[in-house]
Amino acid sequence: MDEAMTDPASVDDLTLMQRAAAGDMHAFDALMQRHNQRLYRAARGILRNEADAEEAVQEAWLKAYRHLHDFQGKAAPLTWLTRITINEALMCQRRNKSRDGIIQPVESDAQMDHLIEMQGDFMNRLNPAQPDQLAFRTELRRLIEARIDELPDRYRTVFMLRGVEGLSFAEVAATLDLPQATVRVRYMRARRLLHKALQQDIDLSAGNAFSFAGERCDRIVAGVHARLRASGVPGA
Repeated sequence: MDEAMTDPASVDDLTLMQRAAAGDMHAFDALMQRHNQRLYRAARGILRNEADAEEAVQEAWLKAYRHLHDFQGKAAPLTWLTRITINEALMCQRRNKSRDGIIQPVESDAQMDHLIEMQGDFMNRLNPAQPDQLAFRTELRRLIEARIDELPDRYRTVFMLRGVEGLSFAEVAATLDLPQATVRVRYMRARRLLHKALQQDIDLSAGNAFSFAGERCDRIVAGVHARLRASGVPGA
């Protein structure tokens, strides 16, 4: 393995995909470790279940590996990978016979922005070194995740990619193959629905929601390797 591969951050996605397609499993591992969080959050936004989301991501990586040679570069590698993951999550959702939610009347954007500002200041004042405040922050995060799970599917997926993962509207639009205007509308409606549901002091920035621990990432990588070995891929 050359020096570039010892530091995955110095290798771009396309190079990693090309090396993986040539049989370099270290490159494929680097690709998985780099993007597991986003793919998991995308799947989690659709499935609302951690185990199902992990399963969907593993299946998505397996399909991606088998079709690395088919990648034509018409979209960014991460966009291509996210689309595969979303399609896998949607298939899982259909199998689970998930149902769409119902949109309810919502408050104004100004009220939502004011709530975010207040709650961001409130959460910043919490001292994570104090056990009681750390527990409170953890509980708030759980409540945020629960409320996000309650969003209708079409809004939840957009919110997970934009509000939690931090993609731009253009990136979300490309990933979901939607017009940017549609993405913006769905994101704002998701925010309003959350505002209606959360009538108490919690941080809606959601940057730490659906935290992606190293253990989960390692579990997904190990699961993909097991599936590749079972399908006869050498070196997996």
